[in-house]
Amino acid sequence: MTPSNAPRHRAVVPTDITPLPAGQRPTPGPIAVLANSSGDAAEESSAAALFADAVTDAGGTLAPLSNDTRGLVWLSYSRSDELGEILAAHPQIGWVQLPWAGVDAFSGILAARDRPGLIWTSAKGAYAQPVAEHALALSLALLRVLHTRARATTWNSVPAGRSFYGRNVVIIGAGGIALELINLLAPFGAHVTVVRRSDAPVPTAERTVTTRDLLQVLPDADVVVVAAALTGDTRHLIGTAELAAMKREAVLVNVARGGLVDTAALVQALATSTIAGAALDVTDPEPLPDGHPLWNEPRCLITPHMADTPEMTSPLLAERIRLNVRAFLEDSRFVGVVDPARGY
Repeated sequence: MTPSNAPRHRAVVPTDITPLPAGQRPTPGPIAVLANSSGDAAEESSAAALFADAVTDAGGTLAPLSNDTRGLVWLSYSRSDELGEILAAHPQIGWVQLPWAGVDAFSGILAARDRPGLIWTSAKGAYAQPVAEHALALSLALLRVLHTRARATTWNSVPAGRSFYGRNVVIIGAGGIALELINLLAPFGAHVTVVRRSDAPVPTAERTVTTRDLLQVLPDADVVVVAAALTGDTRHLIGTAELAAMKREAVLVNVARGGLVDTAALVQALATSTIAGAALDVTDPEPLPDGHPLWNEPRCLITPHMADTPEMTSPLLAERIRLNVRAFLEDSRFVGVVDPARGY
């Protein structure tokens, strides 16, 4: 049992919440919580109670799925086909809460079920603190060559490793993870450039550019962190040209989605020392198959999609559910609204 005074991550709430127009607000009603599938019975039971409490604490009515259901909290990332069948059988459902920040696994259903009166919300921004913390850990590990030290089987007294202080950091993406990472980088005096889809500046970054200028900012970067959404437009955003544009001493960190990086291009860039190293919490394909070249690449550090754990994310998702149940019942000020057309 976690002590009440144990450190907890803070739920990150986007600041650009806008109430839906009256004509677009879903009809309030009973809410069903479905498809928890962690595989651990005790963990599932504890999480289910936490999410159920979040619904009722916000004033919602928790009930089994039926023709009266108006809201749905979907907790599985892998059972998207089942979700599509449920929505087809229950067209009266007006709000669906998805469990993760990325919704690429639901892209087909989002497109198929993009209808007036159906509001989709995700957990985007909710897990920003633990993922940003992991991105910082991976960045430090690469700069301090811990991936090499951890594999060593003999003493090596040759000096190696670089300080993070004053480094140039390019962060691709401008969501909660990026904002939290910028906060974590502040004590290091890092010079942060954010690359995003729009040209709206990120106030906490020294510089903000659009993705059209990505190749222009990569040559100065010591660390490149990928923290963007995976869409049709961003797949393989980091490929051969982008890796070649980075300096040989630079390192790449991906904590978003594996498909944002061209795996074949990365394998080649590491094998030829085009860049100094890469740290991946996500891969393409995922899971990364046994025997894949990246497992044996000495310049690569891999964590198996563990930037956050259920212990970290469950309280944060519960808070997101609580906020959106209130929105569902009251003023439709939903957090993490997904645009089905854009896919995030």
